[in-house]
Amino acid sequence: MPRSDAVYVCQSCGAVHAKWAGRCDDCGSWNSLQEETPAAPLGTQASGPKRSTRRSRLELVDLGSATDDPPRFETGMAEFDRVAGGGLVPGSAVLVGGDPGIGKSTLLLQAAARLARAGQRAVYISGEEAADQVRRRARRLGLADAPVALAAETSLESILDGLKSDPPAIAVLDSIQTLWSDQLAAAPGTVAQVRACAQELVRFAKKRGTAVILVGHVTKDGQIAGPRVVEHMVDAVLYFEGERSHQFRILRAVKNRFGPTDEIGVFEMGDAGLGEVANPSALFLDGRGAAAPGTAVFAGMEGTRPVLTEIQALVAPAAFGTPRRAVVGWDSGRLAMVLAVLEARCGIGFGGKDVYLNVAGGLKIAEPAADLAVAAALVSSAFDVALPAEGVVFGEIALSGDVRPVGRAEARLKEAAKLGFTRALAPAGIDGAGLQVTGIDTVHTLVTRLDPGPQ
Repeated sequence: MPRSDAVYVCQSCGAVHAKWAGRCDDCGSWNSLQEETPAAPLGTQASGPKRSTRRSRLELVDLGSATDDPPRFETGMAEFDRVAGGGLVPGSAVLVGGDPGIGKSTLLLQAAARLARAGQRAVYISGEEAADQVRRRARRLGLADAPVALAAETSLESILDGLKSDPPAIAVLDSIQTLWSDQLAAAPGTVAQVRACAQELVRFAKKRGTAVILVGHVTKDGQIAGPRVVEHMVDAVLYFEGERSHQFRILRAVKNRFGPTDEIGVFEMGDAGLGEVANPSALFLDGRGAAAPGTAVFAGMEGTRPVLTEIQALVAPAAFGTPRRAVVGWDSGRLAMVLAVLEARCGIGFGGKDVYLNVAGGLKIAEPAADLAVAAALVSSAFDVALPAEGVVFGEIALSGDVRPVGRAEARLKEAAKLGFTRALAPAGIDGAGLQVTGIDTVHTLVTRLDPGPQ
């Protein structure tokens, strides 16, 4: 009986297995192995591959030689261009991921329309929707007059033939998981198809100078579906985030060969599509009422932009035997560390209490400078004492209980002053920049200032 040539490929990490298993040995994902038939390798003819006798010479250049900055296609959307590093670079490949229905197609259709109105040739290829559906969305967004070339196609060969005949300045393909190549027997969306289609599109972008934007679905963990090798192929990876219950969306760069990787762009979803938010701090603090126990305004940095947001904490008696820890918008491991420091260095017990922490507005904070704001919100809730409504908090907490300085303190304070704040709790030794700054050297000092004393 002839042996089958089929292999089993993990759809999460791309690892190849000889036989099916319920769990991938490489990444640990369950039920991610799918059967695929590998393509026949090139050069397997009976006569053997022919080797070329001509050798290409390796060209070496001086590392310190002058080079010009790459040109950019500016979309006119300041928030999008900020995340991209100043605009789209010709010949670059960009991968945009996000939850279903978050607004990826709307964002890219608006960007393509603005480029087309500016005189650049833009092509939008949809593999999930019919051309009439995209037209209806364009009319709803007021983009029907934009000269964007539209197509509904999933065959990679047909797409490349059409693009090569007249290479555009920008090409949007929505989405990479729907494309398929007839050179592979695998189904669309599998690791083999996604990898092969992405590789061909990246090669086309480099040769023809077209800025190619690929849309990628995300898994339930928030990662772009398919193998991570696709992220290694492209020049930039952007995530479009947001909660459907909130009106704003955040475009975040996690990889960018032509710009910074810590910038964010903030958009507001409305009836006419996505609108840019020039001042995200005012949006995140919108609707904030009077000072209440358990709330602290954190002065953070997102790339080069200072952003103020409210951190909410609730410390309550545990209803059951095991205390609960619930975190939204922050790292749960970081919360456990702050709780341990407060308990070990300040004697505040959280062992028999539930702790809930939330970053208002749905923003996700990753920088350690939020430690002091989280500690202030926790202590405020535990003591039932409100922090000053006109104050902001920032600082990093060490395991020893010391509060360490953080970068860009002056920019944080200037943003707070611009929004009407007059006081700040910050690491010691920081200039006020017009605000009344209270230096906090240890978490014990913070607890001492908030402790109301015997009741």
